[in-house]
Amino acid sequence: MQQIFNFLIRNKNNILFLLLFGLSLFLTIQSHSFHKSKFISSANFITGGIYKKANSIQSYFYLEEYNERLLEENNLLRNKLSNIPDTLFNDTFIDSTVYEGIYEFRTARVINNNYSKVDNYITLDKGRKDNIIPESGVVTSQGIVGIIDNASKNYSRVISILNSDSKINAQLKKTNHFGSLVWNGKDPNIVQLTDVPRLAPIKKGDTIITGGKSLIFPRGIPVGNIVGFELDENGSYYTIDIKLFNDMTNIGHVYVIVNKDRKEIKELEEIDD
Repeated sequence: MQQIFNFLIRNKNNILFLLLFGLSLFLTIQSHSFHKSKFISSANFITGGIYKKANSIQSYFYLEEYNERLLEENNLLRNKLSNIPDTLFNDTFIDSTVYEGIYEFRTARVINNNYSKVDNYITLDKGRKDNIIPESGVVTSQGIVGIIDNASKNYSRVISILNSDSKINAQLKKTNHFGSLVWNGKDPNIVQLTDVPRLAPIKKGDTIITGGKSLIFPRGIPVGNIVGFELDENGSYYTIDIKLFNDMTNIGHVYVIVNKDRKEIKELEEIDD
């Protein structure tokens, strides 16, 4: 305490000067509107910068929550559009596809993703309590991912398109020539479309989409672009290499496609069995 007192005594002139300077600055700001406005502007600039930085930090910590909200909003919009005849989706997802109102989209998050094996699976954080059921298609905003083969109460498993058991109907976007989408177990970025007749007009860069000839995927979901093709030994059918639109090594959120009329259609088809 004595040291502080001695310091004040030694520096009383400097302290008095600072007090007088502060008082004069305050009176100047209060009595001159120009100086006052400049001071307020400077203060606002400083506090505004602090608030902006604080908001950026807060936004970072809530980024996952914001992404979840955005995904749900996109999903709601996608469901509404799917019930409007002649709905046109942009080129990054569905182009000129009509869903005829029988499909619903449900959101899910990937919690495990295999892509380095011959038979790869993906695990989602949604299950039967979220109305996720087997034999439902799984896609992202970029294209096809796989098909759900099993679901528990809280989780579901997807047979990735990077799986030797995966076999999905797909076709050339510019024609109605179709085949089976499979994977040869090599490059996770390349899958194969087999059994495409040699009469099909094929060239590199052509787009492949889902064919819609099953109860799982509607027609028109993007798969990828043709990067190569060859005829079989008999010269009758093509095997086409397709570079996927999806990066199967980097999948976070997905949409699960549920066919609302699936049960009714299957019961009808099994009447004669």
